[in-house]
Amino acid sequence: MINRVVISPGLSLLDPRMDTKEARAMLIAIGMQESRFQHRRQISGPARGFWQFEKAGIEGVLSHRASYDMARRVCAALRITPTVDSCYDAITYNDALAVCFARLLLWTLPEPLPGMKDVDEGWRQYIKAWRPGKPHRETWDAFFFGGWADA
Repeated sequence: MINRVVISPGLSLLDPRMDTKEARAMLIAIGMQESRFQHRRQISGPARGFWQFEKAGIEGVLSHRASYDMARRVCAALRITPTVDSCYDAITYNDALAVCFARLLLWTLPEPLPGMKDVDEGWRQYIKAWRPGKPHRETWDAFFFGGWADA
């Protein structure tokens, strides 16, 4: 359901080459890892949206050369000012923006997204892109493989 209701509408705002099974699997796995798709505001923390963006992550998407133009196109389509504060406020409840920024954050990584059997590379890319304060490796494998099942 998350794939159909949340991820598909968001990805439709991006370049079609960004919508792959690998991308969807990673988006589902990271969303599960970060919020279980239940918490739009981090419990006792500053992160926002299902993918739990902090201002530094939003700034990264808005400023990275690989995502700069696409982030601005998404913001224009959603009528959101492309600033850190505006996006931070909007990402809490604007799932399309959250999906796009999560996908764009993955897009900034130089490596291709991992395949279905490469759970360790999925974890490595998640850590590299999200830089979680308290990573929980013990839950990742189930979320990663579940992401492939749901993608």
